[in-house]
Amino acid sequence: MIWREPGTRYRAPNIVERDSYRGDSLLVWAGIATNGRTDLSVVAGGSVIAVRYRDEILRPLVRSFIAAMGTDAIFMDDTARPHRARLVRSYLESENIPHMTRPARSPNLNPL
Repeated sequence: MIWREPGTRYRAPNIVERDSYRGDSLLVWAGIATNGRTDLSVVAGGSVIAVRYRDEILRPLVRSFIAAMGTDAIFMDDTARPHRARLVRSYLESENIPHMTRPARSPNLNPL
C-alpha cells in the first residue's frame, strides 16, 4: 500500500521516473495439436514485424507442422498485428495453409 499526504502526489520526492518500454520485443512460439507439437521457438532482437514472423516462424515451422498434421489441420494465431498483416495472410493462402480468420473467444480454443 502506498501512502502519502493529500495534495503531495506530484512533489519531486514522490515521483520515480521509469522507462518501461525498451524498444525490443520477444516472440515465443510453439505449434500445439492433439497429435503433436513443435519445439519452442524464440525470436528475439528487434521488433517482430510481419516479414520476420513470416520468415522466422511461418516458413521454417508452420508450413512443415501443418503438412505433418494432415488435411484436418487449421492454423490459428493470437491476432497480434504482425500475425494479421496482409503479407502473412497472402503467404498462408499461397502455401495453402488453412487458417482460422478469427479465433473463438473460448479459453479452450485460444492459444496459450
